[in-house]
Formats: sequence, structure tokens, C-alpha cells
Amino acid sequence: MRIGFLGLGKMGTPMALRLLAAGHELSVWNRTEGRAEPVIREGAIAAATPAEAELGADAVVTMLFDDAANEEVLFGANGLMDALSPGALHISCSTISVALSERLTAEHAKRGIDFVAAPVFGRPEVAALGRLWIVAAGAEEAVAKARPALEPLSRGISVMGKEPKQAHAVKLGGNFLISAMIHSLSESFVYAAGQGIEPETFFETVNSALFQSPFYAAYAKLMLHPPEHHGGTIELGAKDLGLFRAAASGKTRSSLADTMAEIFAQAKELGMGDEDWAFGQYKMAQRRGAV
Repeated sequence: MRIGFLGLGKMGTPMALRLLAAGHELSVWNRTEGRAEPVIREGAIAAATPAEAELGADAVVTMLFDDAANEEVLFGANGLMDALSPGALHISCSTISVALSERLTAEHAKRGIDFVAAPVFGRPEVAALGRLWIVAAGAEEAVAKARPALEPLSRGISVMGKEPKQAHAVKLGGNFLISAMIHSLSESFVYAAGQGIEPETFFETVNSALFQSPFYAAYAKLMLHPPEHHGGTIELGAKDLGLFRAAASGKTRSSLADTMAEIFAQAKELGMGDEDWAFGQYKMAQRRGAV
């Protein structure tokens, strides 16, 4: 399969490398040229513009940071949308707002282009192993066309429905749960330390007795033993929480999301936006928990 791949950040690079390893032909583009080098060394072709990455492709995958980046790459000068022909396939793996997902769905339909939302769950090291979990939505035929590009990246694909916004909404809800989990773990670790109990011992006991969750264990490890190179940052967590709250606005209310938004805002004021998402939230809990 010939694939155009736009966005070679912390997640996009290992995803593109997985597609190359699976035998796909890639034409790649990134706003910062140097980011493409690891993928080009493995056989990808460098494209000068987003539009050029689409030339001759069976599908184009976008893995861009936020709504603004998607707007620029898709609708800006030499953007992707004007390059796509009727019958083309665009797979959006980005975490974007429900509102933008709705707009993209309408734009693709108007132009006769297949559009599949396929945001991913997993950190960069999980992407490198091809073990992401992908949440997909779109017309059945379009999702079927997208599978050869998605399966090498994932350990599983959940199809949410025929409306792409459904997949993006699930992604935002899932990221909210991750932040909520980190929030509760952080406060329980601060509580344990205040009782003279090692947080790691507290967690191993409670997880064994109650949750038995490898996911909780993985994040507890990140919080208590932060990696040298972190994946998501507090800034990223704040961005996704904001998209979650915007999607919920006028339909549902989450008091926990409101509280966490205040915490993320405080972290930004303290210059902690670039901290690891999990470890940064733990540091914030330590600050709040100090007596």
C-alpha cells in the first residue's frame, strides 16, 4: 500500500516506522524537516509539502498535534484537502476536537473523499512495538480500506460507528480517564507518604488487592520512576482535557474535569507545561498535599 504520512512527532515517527517495516511504501512530510530523517533512512520518500505526500497514495495518514496544526496542514497553502481527489482515503489518527471532526466529515463528504477517524491509545514506546489500540469510525467501506494501514500499528481496533466524530469523542473520553486515574493515584501516593508508607508499597498492595491492573501499574511506575524521555506532557494533557470539556459543554457536566482544569492551569503558571504528564500531575499533588 502506498501511504502519505503527515506528522512525525513523538508518536508519528514510530508509527511511520512500523508501516515501513510492514512493507508499505511511505511518502512523509513534517513541518520540522529534521524530524523526518529517521523515517527517510528506513526507506521513506520525503515530500516537500502535504499535498506532495498525497501524490499516488492509496491513503494519507495524519498524526498532527492539535486542531490548529490540522487546520494549517489540511487547509493551508499546499494543504492536503485540495490535493485529495474523489475516492481518496484520509485517515486521521490525531487527537482533535469533536467540532473539528464534524467539520472534516462535512468537507470530505462534499469533495467525495473517504474519511476515517482513527485516534490511538498508547505512548511512543507502545507505538514502536505496534501495540497501540485504535478507535476507528467512518463508513464501513472506508474503515475496511483503512485496515491495512492500521493493523500494523495496533494490537486491536475498536470500530465505534459510521460517524468519525464518535472515534474522536471516545479518544477524548479515554484521555480524560487517564488524567483522572493519574489524579487519584497522585493524591493517594501523597496520602500514603503522609502516613509513613512508601507510595510504591501502598500501590503494589492496593493494586494486588483491588484493581489488578497492568495499566495502573505502568502509570504508577512512570509517576514514581519518571523516564528520561517522557511521552505526553502536561501541556498535552491540558489540551485534551480542554477538548473533552468543550465536547461535553451543553450536554453533560464533569466536576472532576473542572477541578483538573484548574490544576493544569496552575501547572502552566508554575512553568511545568513541559513536564511528563503523569509525573507532572504527581508533583502538583505533592505541592497541594504539603501541610
